[in-house]
Amino acid sequence: MAFAYQGESALDYFPCRYGASKMMFRGPRRSLDGAFCAVLGGTETYGKFVPRPFPDLVEEATGLRMVNLGCINAGLDVYLNDPAVTQIAGKASLAIIQVVGAANLTNRLYSVHPRRNDRFLAASPVLQAMYREVDFADFSFTRHMMQTLYAVSPEKFVQVAAELRAAWIARMRMLLGRIATPKLLLWIADHPPPQGGAQTPATSPLLIDAEMIAAVRPHAMHYLEVVTSGEANASGTEGMSFPPLDAPVAAEVPGPAVHAEIAATLAPVVMRLM
Repeated sequence: MAFAYQGESALDYFPCRYGASKMMFRGPRRSLDGAFCAVLGGTETYGKFVPRPFPDLVEEATGLRMVNLGCINAGLDVYLNDPAVTQIAGKASLAIIQVVGAANLTNRLYSVHPRRNDRFLAASPVLQAMYREVDFADFSFTRHMMQTLYAVSPEKFVQVAAELRAAWIARMRMLLGRIATPKLLLWIADHPPPQGGAQTPATSPLLIDAEMIAAVRPHAMHYLEVVTSGEANASGTEGMSFPPLDAPVAAEVPGPAVHAEIAATLAPVVMRLM
């Protein structure tokens, strides 16, 4: 088997496992003994291309052990399909659950990979009948499919968005219910949750709106919105570590300045709650 050399700028994530989970998480591995805070989420929590993601920065600022259980491009299914992770989170003194997008989960219109939730597997007969002009064999990733479906028919996409929102609310309530410890629901974006329905796949977290947050908010003990500044978002890939070929991907994920803002807002809240 051949391996491609990624260059000197490739970041070592020190991948590790926790308990009986089948997932590989970002290390170095933290102890699960005693008091700790578990952080579940997507690419932002994992800290792709970022030498020190916000869980590390919060740990440094507070002295509290942060166990990073983030997964790149995670949807809610990655945690619901891996009970070991929710069990670990349930043993934490505090579980932080990042609000992730609604497209990366299996629903009545299509299915996704159970662990790599951004991978599209198959469209249901309902979705195929709805979009007869679309060849679903062209899609490998959910975001590409969402963008195409919206471009083909914004009117039909309203039905897709409604199904995904309903599935997300049910699935988030289920996830929060499985974690038997105080929970903090965390919004991370360059904007607050939009009002009046997120009908387009143009912003992240994909298709999440204020009404959906309100529907799941009672199932978490605490809720925190981190709206990152234009200055931090404009810093681009400054301070990030990635192979040259990954530059376009790196430009689309939050950099160190954004992670620093997240940590600065989150750290005092975690100290108060722990």
